[in-house]
Amino acid sequence: MLPRHGRRAEDKTLAPAHKARETFAFISSDAPDAEKAAARLSERYGNTPLADADVIVALGGDGFLLQTLRETMSTGKQVYGMNRGTIGFLMNEYREDALPERLAAAVSETIRPLEMQAVTSEGETVSALAINEVALWRQSYQTAKIRITIDDQVRLEELSCDGVMIATPAGSTAYNLSAHGPILPLDAPLLALTPVSPFRPRRWRGALLSNKSVVRLDIMEAGKRPVNAAADHTEVKAVTSVTIQESRNATATLLFDPNHSWNERILAEQFRY
Repeated sequence: MLPRHGRRAEDKTLAPAHKARETFAFISSDAPDAEKAAARLSERYGNTPLADADVIVALGGDGFLLQTLRETMSTGKQVYGMNRGTIGFLMNEYREDALPERLAAAVSETIRPLEMQAVTSEGETVSALAINEVALWRQSYQTAKIRITIDDQVRLEELSCDGVMIATPAGSTAYNLSAHGPILPLDAPLLALTPVSPFRPRRWRGALLSNKSVVRLDIMEAGKRPVNAAADHTEVKAVTSVTIQESRNATATLLFDPNHSWNERILAEQFRY
């Protein structure tokens, strides 16, 4: 739900150590709790038009926040999420009081998405950005066979698996973690290369790569063993090769409460049992 036009957010007295983020727009997912929260906050603080706001306050879950980041990519907008969804790993705690002060004190993290170039069996090239991960998985009952090349050097001639992914630090706690991949701090200059149900080599658990690496995944026996690819929610069917690298130009900016930072959540997740 896009925000309705509203008045400029009222100025508040802020601690001098923090720079004021004076105007903000409220947007929400279509979940009833998120829509009600957006209405209450807009009434209390005003709602600046999206194009004019310093900060976009996204109300919903992680999926809605990622959608917001994709839609505001490279605009310079800062996005502050408040959880009105289920998991909310990327979100701040929902509280209505003292929101201007929280925004002024928030810590920013810059995210660079992955760029995917996927070539299909019909020769079409599809480009897409991924904030979480680029994932490949088998399209049929046949195990996928994938050759992995890093910076023009073949590192694994044949991976037999259900799939494989390249995950960013922001995406390392999503599908990557479910596939037993490593959790990466948001400021780590790394990407996670993680297999999904590897059959051969059976004990291969993936690799950590420099965020400057260029990864090429070639599908072997593509006609017999079809494979799909997805950059977050952009899916491409029947691919023959996929090239992935971190974008050098596109960026998104997330805001976190200082006492609930990304790195703190990463540490807490790793010590959870």
